[in-house]
Amino acid sequence: MTSSTTAHTQLLHSLFEAALDVAQPHRCVPRHMPCPVKGKTIVIGAGKASAAMAQAFEQNWTGGEVSGLVVTRYGYAVPCQHIDIVEAAHPVPDANGLTAAQDILQRVANLTEADQVVVLISGGGSALLPLPYDEISLSDKQTINSALLKSGANIIEMNTVRRHLSQIKGGRLAAACFPAKVTTLLISDVPGDDLSSIASGPTVADHTTCLDALAVIDKYQIDISKAVRQKLEQSAYESIKPNDPRIKNTVTKLIATPQMALEAAAKRAKELGIHSMILGDSIEGEAKEVGKVMAGITRQVRTFGQPIKPPCLLLSGGETTVTIKGDGVGGRNVEFLLSLAIELQGQPGISAIACDTDGVDGGAEIAGAMITEHSLDDAISKGINASDYLANNDAHSFFEKIGQSVITGPTLTNVNDFRAIFIDSLPE
Repeated sequence: MTSSTTAHTQLLHSLFEAALDVAQPHRCVPRHMPCPVKGKTIVIGAGKASAAMAQAFEQNWTGGEVSGLVVTRYGYAVPCQHIDIVEAAHPVPDANGLTAAQDILQRVANLTEADQVVVLISGGGSALLPLPYDEISLSDKQTINSALLKSGANIIEMNTVRRHLSQIKGGRLAAACFPAKVTTLLISDVPGDDLSSIASGPTVADHTTCLDALAVIDKYQIDISKAVRQKLEQSAYESIKPNDPRIKNTVTKLIATPQMALEAAAKRAKELGIHSMILGDSIEGEAKEVGKVMAGITRQVRTFGQPIKPPCLLLSGGETTVTIKGDGVGGRNVEFLLSLAIELQGQPGISAIACDTDGVDGGAEIAGAMITEHSLDDAISKGINASDYLANNDAHSFFEKIGQSVITGPTLTNVNDFRAIFIDSLPE
């Protein structure tokens, strides 16, 4: 690896670190603390960042006694003194998540107007708060979740289904807290920051219907029982709608978003004297197809200096999808990146990073990966065919074998995917 290539990879790592830093709970929670109330303050929540959010809340709360429970992914717990932390499975739910969801509902029962509930929500909350209806067993829920994850459905579609099979999502948690005041602090991991889709919107009204959920199920041929289908057809699992009086005392605040992360990376680049362009914070589509599109934009910059002149950075976020057809574990960031590399064919002076800000991309405990102009040559020298790995949805294995995986461990936040492409000036 040349010294210039090393500098490029260090730059990309620095940008990713800046994106993670701005979304850390200890930075964004204190700015949005609710005021104390006369009654009880109960803190509940779910998501990959929820434990770190609870810790930040405790450290900055001056309103007296507080109690509560949040559920986070295995390995994402941090110590709290007054708020109980439960770990559960993600992305396929388990019994720990089910028990935690039941416990949370019990803790917010029988509250008064003098009480308040602070709800700490981040990405991953859907799987971590499984509380299906009686006709749906935990095993059924696990099967449906697994099928959705492999189907190629986007996050909006998946969470439309999840909301309508749950007794706690789709505004139902806020309704259970009534008449207490409810303040929800959200770290967004969904394209467009759609409130009802972040952890399937447990405290916000839902505009979608049971029939919308059924349409997604049929579109992707997800197997459900006749009893569940009948309930959906009869709108028996309907979520909380905007005019429901039980959510009139709710306040919702977005405290960290994908756009904030991209802007933090752009600021870091500017400090280093490099121009950048944010292409979008909510880019969706099949990961390998988005890789092809980004390669086309990169070539336009390299060849014509449009829409920005090199040296420069192209930044983007969002949540692409992977329809798993091969034997690999998927991973939308690595699949995007491998597709990008194949399309660029080692063009000089181009490096890129693509990572999930929660530290987990697809079914691997790996945040993502990086490429340089030498990545494909490195693979060829090891007898590795990049196209074969892409076709097998096995990009994680590809990057592990050429030593270009990005491993962060639990980042304790989650603002969706981070992608950065650096395009250097060609020597004259």
